[in-house]
Amino acid sequence: MIVVAGEALIDLVPQGPGALAHLKPALGGGPYNTAVALGRLGSPTAFCSRASYDAFGEALLDGLREAGVDVSAVQRGTEPTTLAVATIDERGSAAYSFYVDGTADRLFTAPVRLPQGTRALSFGTCSLVLEPGASAYEELMRDAAAQGLFTALDPNIRAGLIPDPDAYRARFKNWLPSVSLLKLSAEDAQWLGGTPREWLASGPAAVVITHGGDGLTAFTRDGAEHSVPGVRVDVVDTIGAGDTVNAALLHGLAALDALSPAALAALDADGWAELLGFAARAAAITCSRAGAEPPFASELTGPWLQV
Repeated sequence: MIVVAGEALIDLVPQGPGALAHLKPALGGGPYNTAVALGRLGSPTAFCSRASYDAFGEALLDGLREAGVDVSAVQRGTEPTTLAVATIDERGSAAYSFYVDGTADRLFTAPVRLPQGTRALSFGTCSLVLEPGASAYEELMRDAAAQGLFTALDPNIRAGLIPDPDAYRARFKNWLPSVSLLKLSAEDAQWLGGTPREWLASGPAAVVITHGGDGLTAFTRDGAEHSVPGVRVDVVDTIGAGDTVNAALLHGLAALDALSPAALAALDADGWAELLGFAARAAAITCSRAGAEPPFASELTGPWLQV
């Protein structure tokens, strides 16, 4: 079981050009998209979050259930659902503004226990920024690592939500001893101001950097670098592409029985090429359609489609 911990929200996606274009609501949030993608790929997955009882919250839980994701660890509240308004540029890249004050997911508390059979936890995005929930997710990450569980982190920087960038960067460095796999975009890496080698020295067994359409690179503690090119598609937008990469990496590692720092460190060049290539193909499918719509196992080829 892979547990994804973090926010679920509604993306309001423009359906045309201009500031007053019609906005279409879509299920979203980085951790939410990761959980849905894992479920569609066939990995046993649970979602750990706090969701509203409002209509958006019900729709978010329905989307998880439809993907086969266990929602028993989702806390509920009467507060409204977080909203993210997307802006899509001419290359299909998305930027966001957020409506987060007083929303349900901010009041997440660390669970007493995780779903039975949990092997790994995935964290990231807004949930590690917005208090008081951010401290609860951080507590969950540290406790999971202390128990020997595999932990994955995608900071997925949303600069507009971070009032003190230097404080966030310091907090990020403090998370690294509790992280097994760090995945982030090249833009996030630049914003954080560090290097993969610096981050590896602090704890992770591997760091994966995404370069948009140019592919992915994995850095490992033995000094190796493993790269694959991107898969060329007609890009509609990039919403959910990085989250799909997260899911594909975790799905592949689970299939390889490599959800431990030692097993991840032992992955050879052929294994990394296959894993990163699988993630690139999955992300390309997500980019080829509007919104965060990760692929189903039936849309992909690879050795790990039955876990």
